[in-house]
Amino acid sequence: MSADAKAALIPTTRADHVIFIIVTLLYWSTLYVYVPILPPFMKSSGYADVLIGIVLGSYGFTQMLVRFPLGLASDKLHKRKPFLMLGMVSGALSCVLFTIPGSWLWPLAGRMMSGVCASAWVAFTVLYAAYYASSEATKAMSNISFMTVSGQLIGMTLSGWLAGAYSWNAAFIAGIGLGIAGLLLSFAVKEPREGVERPPISLQHLREVVRTPSLIQVSTLSILAHCVLFITMFGFTPLKATSLGASSSQLTLIVIAFMVPHAIASLLTGRILAPRYGSRSVIAVGFALSAVCTIAIAYSPSLGWLALTQALNGFAQGMHLPLLLGLAIQPFESSKRATAMGFYQAVYSIGMFAGPFLAGFINEAFGRDYGFWLGGLFALAALGLLLIWRRSQAPQSA
Repeated sequence: MSADAKAALIPTTRADHVIFIIVTLLYWSTLYVYVPILPPFMKSSGYADVLIGIVLGSYGFTQMLVRFPLGLASDKLHKRKPFLMLGMVSGALSCVLFTIPGSWLWPLAGRMMSGVCASAWVAFTVLYAAYYASSEATKAMSNISFMTVSGQLIGMTLSGWLAGAYSWNAAFIAGIGLGIAGLLLSFAVKEPREGVERPPISLQHLREVVRTPSLIQVSTLSILAHCVLFITMFGFTPLKATSLGASSSQLTLIVIAFMVPHAIASLLTGRILAPRYGSRSVIAVGFALSAVCTIAIAYSPSLGWLALTQALNGFAQGMHLPLLLGLAIQPFESSKRATAMGFYQAVYSIGMFAGPFLAGFINEAFGRDYGFWLGGLFALAALGLLLIWRRSQAPQSA
């Protein structure tokens, strides 16, 4: 192993790591502190499911437009820290917009601004990877994945408690505070003056990347997976919970029921399940279980049953989402991986948009339970495509 592979690109101390970890937790917390209560908040304000779906979907729509250009700009400047700050500012601003009463356009603007916040995430991953030697890249990504889930869980756990103990706006105000705290602390995040270089996102490579069958297939599966995720836990499941009598604080338990198994599955999948059974088999089981559990949401007679569907669905979605991420960049040499990842992340944002957007119209026309049927059909479609591609032995990675 070369000396370069053993040396971190940015020499850091324990304090540098602690600061970065805290900033990352604050970033995800401000982004997710209102997610479980947003649909009930809008419903209590008198908005129809179709408008709720449009607002929820705007998060993904913004990322479709912004993710790739932000990645290009970050690579061109070789600077990551300004984009960390952009994430914090846009996250806090999104929460400010949610507190403005009078029109559904304010929540729409708030959710779109949160899409800008989410699009800044690539800068976090590139900068944190530079804190480690190239030989420890897997360790760095494992650590930052755990920070992601932890920050999301902190934010979503606070969400229901704040809304129950105080008011809907309490969650948004907390998000503003978390974002400002993250912005201030991000000034202490270590990045050298010359910035951090990596093989950049390249428009020249993009033509070749988008013609790679395996990436197109994995991206299609990820679109469908994100349709399901943003119809269920990050979409209309909280409204199902409130229709079953859940209080704001009980929404926290529904969130935990989903997120904890989701995190456990994410850890088990890459380390145990995929090496033993194969990535395609694990992904197939994940989609099958997700389809059943998503449809089962419609028939949940109580909060206990709903929590069970969330636990199983959280585990199921944790089985396929991390593997799809790895398969997206697997066929590419290192110089093209940033471009492949940028394309993949921009494309799966279609699912974040299309899932809740379409479900909102279905809910309004036929009833909310049919939106969960739509989510189940998306998961079944993904399973069907996976089996067809597997039978034809098209890409080895799908």
